[in-house]
Amino acid sequence: MNRKTAPPIKDAIEFDLKLKPYQKFTLDNGVPVYSIDAGAQEVVQIELVFYAGNWFEEQKSVAAATNYLLKNGTSSKTAFEINEEFEYYGAYCNRSCYNETAVVSLSSLSKQLPAILPVVRDMITDPVFSEEELDIYKQNSKQRIKVNLQKCDFVATRLIDAYLYGEAHPYGKYTNPEDLDALNRNQLADFFKQYYLNGQCIIFVSGKLPADIEQQLNIAFGDLSLKAFNNQLSTIIQSPAAEKKYRIENDANGVQGAIRIARHFPNRHHPDFMKIMVLNTVFGGFFGSRLMSNIREDKGYTYGIHSYVQNHIHETAWMISTEAGKDVCEATIEEVYKEMKLLREDLVDDEELLLVRNYLIGTILGDLDGPFQIMGRWKNLILNDLTGDYFYRSIETIKSISAEELRDLSKKYLNPEDFYEIVVI
Repeated sequence: MNRKTAPPIKDAIEFDLKLKPYQKFTLDNGVPVYSIDAGAQEVVQIELVFYAGNWFEEQKSVAAATNYLLKNGTSSKTAFEINEEFEYYGAYCNRSCYNETAVVSLSSLSKQLPAILPVVRDMITDPVFSEEELDIYKQNSKQRIKVNLQKCDFVATRLIDAYLYGEAHPYGKYTNPEDLDALNRNQLADFFKQYYLNGQCIIFVSGKLPADIEQQLNIAFGDLSLKAFNNQLSTIIQSPAAEKKYRIENDANGVQGAIRIARHFPNRHHPDFMKIMVLNTVFGGFFGSRLMSNIREDKGYTYGIHSYVQNHIHETAWMISTEAGKDVCEATIEEVYKEMKLLREDLVDDEELLLVRNYLIGTILGDLDGPFQIMGRWKNLILNDLTGDYFYRSIETIKSISAEELRDLSKKYLNPEDFYEIVVI
């Protein structure tokens, strides 16, 4: 090896990326389990995904409260005792509630699963939703909302979704203190019974898996009255706002404003979706994007500005998000539209497009570093009713999309009249 000669630089787009395939098995009750056995460390992550997001609730915040309180006491253990048991075995259990789904996740040493899985089973079969724990949840949530409502970025994020989808739509509704006051344990118990105890479930497990992982999961969850995921959601009609431009004063003494600019956009099944991921990266999807170069680096209006497509299963939205000094908010919006105009009229040059290709492939390469990340990729595909072919078609799109295609997509999707605007100061 001649150390006086630098090794050749290889572009990320030259790599041949492979998505490690999963193994699938089914519990006795029909619940599917997707597994990735990989990694050097004796750790495992298990995610139980339920169709129990706010899509299914009849009253605001019921889904989130039910999900949170799963860990806050059962008939046999208090919330303190449950947490003590996880801590004793060096495990971590989390709950998360989203628009369509709700998740109970467990991270543990592989050897401790026999001791920990019964605790998780207890959580998802026998929560008591005590009045005391519910009152604490209400108090903490209301305090959190009160603090957050003083922040312009929090208010802007809530309102732009409401304008896009309508306040009654699961993607657009948001929780107010009075919604929390209206919660009672009977509502939570009924929601739990329908969407957890007798609900639809899918399980993802990854890491250094024990040889008997199938048996362990079957003992823990295979006899429950759960059903397999069917990837079917009832249709809920969107009711977007009639007006598209909003200026809201949230704090008279505020020094900056939160800007959200967004338009409706199809989901991952649309033929343009993969190509838009490339266009979005050019526009505002990474630190070297057009928006960052102009509005942060050149104009100095903001510390950061980003664009992204929301991660929804149904119809979604293309969003531009930033915070800027309130005296330059309107100028910031004007520059966003100028960048849209440039993409509609001019071709992206070869150097910029190569940079974006390498960035996207490099990001995917990083996302495949370890069993948890690999399973995260598969989980996103499976929950969106996609196959591994989607991953490889995405790679091919990144490598082959032309500047002309990007300009045509810009003409189709980056038109200011299609976007909702909100500035909250």
